[in-house]
Amino acid sequence: MTGQLTLIPTPIDDLSPLCQKTMDTILLGIEKKDLILVEEHKANRRRWIQHGLPRESIEDFVLYNEHTRDQLKHEVIMDLKKGRNAMLLSDCGLPAFCDPGQELVDLCHQNKIKVTSTPFSNSIALAIALSGFKHDKFMFEGFIPVKREDRIAELKRILNNTVTSVIMDTPYRLGRLLEEVGSVDSARDLFLGLDLNQSTEEVHRGNASYMLKTIRELKREFILIVGPK
Repeated sequence: MTGQLTLIPTPIDDLSPLCQKTMDTILLGIEKKDLILVEEHKANRRRWIQHGLPRESIEDFVLYNEHTRDQLKHEVIMDLKKGRNAMLLSDCGLPAFCDPGQELVDLCHQNKIKVTSTPFSNSIALAIALSGFKHDKFMFEGFIPVKREDRIAELKRILNNTVTSVIMDTPYRLGRLLEEVGSVDSARDLFLGLDLNQSTEEVHRGNASYMLKTIRELKREFILIVGPK
């Protein structure tokens, strides 16, 4: 059984505590000897101590940043394939969103390794981070039209984007949306985040046909990320 990569968002300020679920996830990861990937040692050490996490675990920090990612990313994937879990923390905020963790998340999807996250309040940013798609620039397309001809026209425009795009729609139109995306571009790589941060969370990456074959319950809260053309 493969391991999983968990993104660990942390507060952007120096005063807010970690939520209980995040704290519990980190402590369990320490107990199970998960990899602890951090962006920068000094900043993460300071916040680690501030949050009351075990000081002895600081010695286990593995620096994963723009300077080390090329050397480490394949080693991390090998560890995950062997069943070891990994936690990814940035200096603060959401890991893998506009930072070097993006490539690691992308590799996880390519290798069928599960990626999840502890709670984060912005579902759009979270879905982008979990997708692994390049997003130095991205388009938020919001909710697409209701009428079929308008939807198809809008999807043709969106699917012609050369940057990652974010689409939203109501839960009962998810199946219809995937069918329409598939009719416009059957090969496009998509990411679907379902019920993010809930007990029923699912994340999937693949084309529209794969999504429709894989997902059992389609009436769900979701965000659809379209990979760049």
